[in-house]
Amino acid sequence: MDKFYAYMDRMKFIKRWQLMRSVRDENIMEHSQSVAMLTHALCTIERTVFGGTVDSEKAVLYAVYHEASEVMTGDLPTPIKYFNNNIHGEYEKLETLAVEKLADTLPEPVRGELLPYLCADKQSEEYRFMKAADKLSAYLKCLEELRSGNEEFKKAEKTIREALNGMKMPAVDYFFEHFIQAFSLTLDELEGL
Repeated sequence: MDKFYAYMDRMKFIKRWQLMRSVRDENIMEHSQSVAMLTHALCTIERTVFGGTVDSEKAVLYAVYHEASEVMTGDLPTPIKYFNNNIHGEYEKLETLAVEKLADTLPEPVRGELLPYLCADKQSEEYRFMKAADKLSAYLKCLEELRSGNEEFKKAEKTIREALNGMKMPAVDYFFEHFIQAFSLTLDELEGL
């Protein structure tokens, strides 16, 4: 019996932002979908506006599977994960083991096709775009919480915005210039535009 997709379906049970009070809970399945969509947006902007050659399909598939290990490890909160280099290094090893175990639940011909996306090339341009989209998704979560009056996300919003600025990616800057403001609109305001 092959169990990979049953494991992936369990992503909906793994909550994010566990150390913070949230107005609305978020799970890693919906987060992964958000990151995939934002990865596609950033890659599209990069190619169409800035003449880049980033492979959207590869980047989006990195995004789809970027949290896969967490069906076995859970979502380790960022302050813990990055508390020091030893913890971060050991957690990366744990994530690698979890991905290997997940890959072993796939039949051989399918495993070969999915493994490159489960074990993303962290030096690639596609991975860089996926990581930017991952941060952008977290930033949008902060905006949503702040809009709902939850000041718990105030520092996270500032920190993540600084990290996005620090990436020095024209596609991210373009996304902020053209799309971010609309995320503060209500449905009635969106429809009235």
